[in-house]
Amino acid sequence: MSRSRKITVVVVAIVLTVSTPFFWLLDNPDTGQLVAASVQGATGIAALIWALLQSSANSQAGVAVVDTGKAKATGGGRASTGVRRPQETGSGPARAERTGDATADGPDSSASTGIDYI
Repeated sequence: MSRSRKITVVVVAIVLTVSTPFFWLLDNPDTGQLVAASVQGATGIAALIWALLQSSANSQAGVAVVDTGKAKATGGGRASTGVRRPQETGSGPARAERTGDATADGPDSSASTGIDYI
């Protein structure tokens, strides 16, 4: 789970858990309101425990690219003999070794032989 999602789940869980007593403090809650508040509190605690037990996304296996071939881009295309991926927290390590040749011809064409964060 990414760090931002984990933070979101923890915040929602805390809000659910903390807001539970407000139902009990209302004017003479009936049985249904007490049951709903109990379910709400249990859901918040369960979500909090689940989020805290999730491993960090940084522990994911990485990507390795080794001994790649040639790549060519023309007419606005993209050529990559390495790794292309979004740059975000928790995406794991990336490694590119002995990558092949990448060439780009024409307008808006691009080439990459290493790690290309998009």
